[in-house]
Amino acid sequence: MSDDRTPVTGPFRIHVDATPTGVGLDVTHYLTAVILGLAQTADEEGDGLLDDLRNIAELARSAAHQGSDSHAAHERDERVADLLAEVADDGVIPVYGAQVGRLRDRLAVLTAPRSVPGQREAGAA
Repeated sequence: MSDDRTPVTGPFRIHVDATPTGVGLDVTHYLTAVILGLAQTADEEGDGLLDDLRNIAELARSAAHQGSDSHAAHERDERVADLLAEVADDGVIPVYGAQVGRLRDRLAVLTAPRSVPGQREAGAA
C-alpha cells in the first residue's frame, strides 16, 4: 500500500505534495527512467542521439526568434515527439487500477478549500 504522499507506486512512483498555490507532482522516478532510456539510446546509437539533441536545440533557438507557429517550432516539436516515442513511451506515465483513485483522492484533499484564519482586531493579543 502507499502512503498519502505517494498515491501511485508503480510502474512509476508519483509523489504529491501541497504547495502554497496548488500541488506539486514529483515524477522523479519517471524522469529517471527517461534519462536511463536516453543513456541506453546514446550507448546504442553513439553520436546519433547527440546530433539529434543538438538539432533540437538549434530548432528551439530558431523557434524562439521566429515564433511558436514557425516551421522551426513545428519541426522541433515533431523531433521531440519522435525522441519521446523512442525513449519514454511518448511521455505518458501510466497509472493503473486503484492507484487512479488514490491519485484522485490525494489531489482532492490537497486542493480542497481551506478556511483562512480571521485577522485579529487592532490591539487583540
